[in-house]
Amino acid sequence: MTAPTPHPSRPAPSDGSSREIGWGLVGAGRFTPRMARTVAATPGHRVVRVGARDVDRAAALAAEVGGQGGHYDAAWSDSHVDVVYVSTTHPFHEEQALAAIDAGKAVLVEKPMALTAGSARRIAEAARAAGVLAMEAMWLRHQELVRTVVAEVRAGAIGEVVSVQADFGAHREYDPSDRLFDRANGGGALLDLGVYAAAFAWPFLGRPDVVQCVGALTPQGTDHTAAMQWGYDDGRVAQLTCTFRAPSPGRGLVTGTEGWIEVAPHYAKAPGLAVVHDRSSGATREIRLESRGYVCQVEEVGRCLREGLLESPDMPLDDTIGVLEVLDRARAQLGVEYPER
Repeated sequence: MTAPTPHPSRPAPSDGSSREIGWGLVGAGRFTPRMARTVAATPGHRVVRVGARDVDRAAALAAEVGGQGGHYDAAWSDSHVDVVYVSTTHPFHEEQALAAIDAGKAVLVEKPMALTAGSARRIAEAARAAGVLAMEAMWLRHQELVRTVVAEVRAGAIGEVVSVQADFGAHREYDPSDRLFDRANGGGALLDLGVYAAAFAWPFLGRPDVVQCVGALTPQGTDHTAAMQWGYDDGRVAQLTCTFRAPSPGRGLVTGTEGWIEVAPHYAKAPGLAVVHDRSSGATREIRLESRGYVCQVEEVGRCLREGLLESPDMPLDDTIGVLEVLDRARAQLGVEYPER
């Protein structure tokens, strides 16, 4: 059994600067417009550059939020950029994150940080060697509700953790050209949805000793449905499911020897409500903290940079790598293989 990853505790010296943090955004797809607007609306942050394969699209988005457009490398070659947000498709995350790190920039890489654990490990090693911040944009782990639930469990609110359950389902029509189903773009439910369930379970359980996965594949050879069971030598378990075939409640449930905590649907969107059940008294207690969307991860990047942290305590790099190691094992059991680039 391996215990959950402790928070990193080696902050670099802070320069005490209160200047605005400049962002370079890589990609102009689904996540980038929302992230760009969030950065532009968050005090102390500004969009400097948007870089994309389609430079006209990048320029249009940049103009909307007060920045400049360009090709991918514009996002990390500008001296006014402090941190680069990478949100292209999974197979390109490593190449672009490493280029940004090589340019001396901090990086926030959209989930999953990389296609495989080995790729994420190379990003982490490069960032540590360069002395720059690297962080996965696993936004649910930065939401105040999820952070509070993690703190409650670690403080013993439900006794010793026995099991974790989490599901994430969404209906997506099968389209072989859609990146969600495309092997060349790292498609599959595990990397798109299952990564949330795994990231939710990780702070309560840590690395499993046994990983079992069943599921079903598309004609493309990517997974559209998967169910993982994690086992631990001390008897703890996790049951995590994901699918593109149907929406699901999105419940997150942590069960302990003295009670349980249920994060109201949808846990991955941190809707603001968790209910703590006490086994001995039968009493319930509500935790209500509203979701702030992407603002929390933007503010966390700012906090880490200003305090000289090289990793976020909310989502340490070892957690990111550990989750991807488990997903690598799960995909192998399903027979999902990605082409070499």
